[in-house]
Amino acid sequence: MLLRYGTNPHQQPATAEFLDPARPPLRVLSGEPSFVNMLDALTGWALVREAAAACGAPVAASMKHVSPAGVALAGRVDEVAAETFGLDAASVGPVTSAYVRARDADPRASFGDMIAVSEPVDAELADLVRRLTSDGIIAPGYAPGTVETLAAKKEGRFLVLEADPSVAPPEREAREIGGVRLEQPRDAEPLTADLLTRSAPALAPRAVTDLLLGLIAMRHTESNAVAYLRDGMALGIGAGQQSRIDCTRLAGTKADNWWLRRHPAVRSMTFVEGLSATERTNWRLRVVEGDLDPRETAMLSAATRGFTLFTARERTSWIGRLDEVAFVSDGAIPFRDNVDQAARHGVRHLAEPGGSTRSPDVAAACREHRITRICDVPRLFRH
Repeated sequence: MLLRYGTNPHQQPATAEFLDPARPPLRVLSGEPSFVNMLDALTGWALVREAAAACGAPVAASMKHVSPAGVALAGRVDEVAAETFGLDAASVGPVTSAYVRARDADPRASFGDMIAVSEPVDAELADLVRRLTSDGIIAPGYAPGTVETLAAKKEGRFLVLEADPSVAPPEREAREIGGVRLEQPRDAEPLTADLLTRSAPALAPRAVTDLLLGLIAMRHTESNAVAYLRDGMALGIGAGQQSRIDCTRLAGTKADNWWLRRHPAVRSMTFVEGLSATERTNWRLRVVEGDLDPRETAMLSAATRGFTLFTARERTSWIGRLDEVAFVSDGAIPFRDNVDQAARHGVRHLAEPGGSTRSPDVAAACREHRITRICDVPRLFRH
């Protein structure tokens, strides 16, 4: 299959070859995929497919640069997310709710994403996606009329892919680089609830689900990677950092921003007429980030009616109310600073492979912060 271009537009021609042409894992229903589109779509499909099977619920992921910006199970859509995406919180269907919750983790990063959903696309989800800035979607099916709705986006350039759930990924995978072909077994190490409750039998079902979803997300995220999760959705994912503490801080900041967007002052922000939904969301994000320069402060004043920025005390007080958060790491936590940092963001449950030289210090930090630690999960690096 000829691709639109490779990783960059100057890398042409680029192609994708199905290992078994008689049973391709996906079909292109509309649009022309690029190299990165295919990586995002195939990675996202693998993630949501595995997570839906393990967690027993519809799953959606918002993919950017071959890592999820957000991932979530179907569940309750709160008023903040409903307002962000122009929906009625009381009537959102399961598949749409999964994607809204996934994209709401980091709506700025999800701008121009590749959507992956574990269930067929219905009219509600297609109508939502029609209104958002996104590059494409992969799903195991489409309700009548939804392909036409989606194919009309971006003057026909929006990518619509149909995954075949009956096609299992091959047992081995390969990569060629610098004249060398590398080959290995596919990472198929089982990730199950039993893996988590074996060493923590008192773990609440909600925490088990959050940790399990997080571990599966880590399997499909560029390393180093960590994630904060609550209520069946990622609040913040830190991916592709050389230092694990940088991942932990990055993802923690994203989790804080998600929570601060729920602050009454942010929810009650009133904007002048003419601002798009994306502009309103971006202003709320800048407000909760709290580092506006003088130019931005003046622009915010012009865009809103009577809004006053947080004080440092208000910010700290609100963040301190975030609780019952789960934390997962794709590799062993090397130092206790990751635990100390995670505790600042409401973490009460933590899963990591363990086995680092300073593992006793990590365990001690978890005890100090009253965090349940599970340290017999597999390493889940991805490169």
